[in-house]
Parts: sequence; C-alpha cells; structure tokens
Amino acid sequence: MAEEELAKRFGELVRRLRQAKGYSQEDFSFRVGLHQTYVSSVERGERNVTIGTANRIARALGTTLADLFVELERRPSGPDD
Repeated sequence: MAEEELAKRFGELVRRLRQAKGYSQEDFSFRVGLHQTYVSSVERGERNVTIGTANRIARALGTTLADLFVELERRPSGPDD
C-alpha cells in the first residue's frame, strides 16, 4: 500500500472514530494535545504521523494503538494493496 493511501485511510479511521465518540475536532485536538489544524490535516490524510502521535490519538479515542491498527487493516483495501 502506498504511503499516501495509508495516511488517507488512517485519517478516515481517526475521523470516523472521533465522530462516533461525539467529539468535535476542537475537543478531540484538546484531548490528544495537538493543534486543531494538525488534527484536521491528519484526518484529511495529509500527514504521516509518528508512532508516538498515533498512540496519543488511540488513547484519546479510548482504544489502544494495536486495536487502532487492527481496525485500519480491517478496512477494505484497493487493488494495489
């Protein structure tokens, strides 16, 4: 899977889980300790996050990094994956 596609899928997953929790982007950015514009760019797939940032995101969503990655892998993949 291309890095750009992985970043996009990760961002879509973060957005979906954030919205399922009922968090606004502003509230979520406060919970995770990141600027709102950074969170927005992650959700749009414009950033490759570090493993540490992914862990902070997972914890702010009330899950583990491992479960976040399992969910990411569970999503349907395209023909080039």
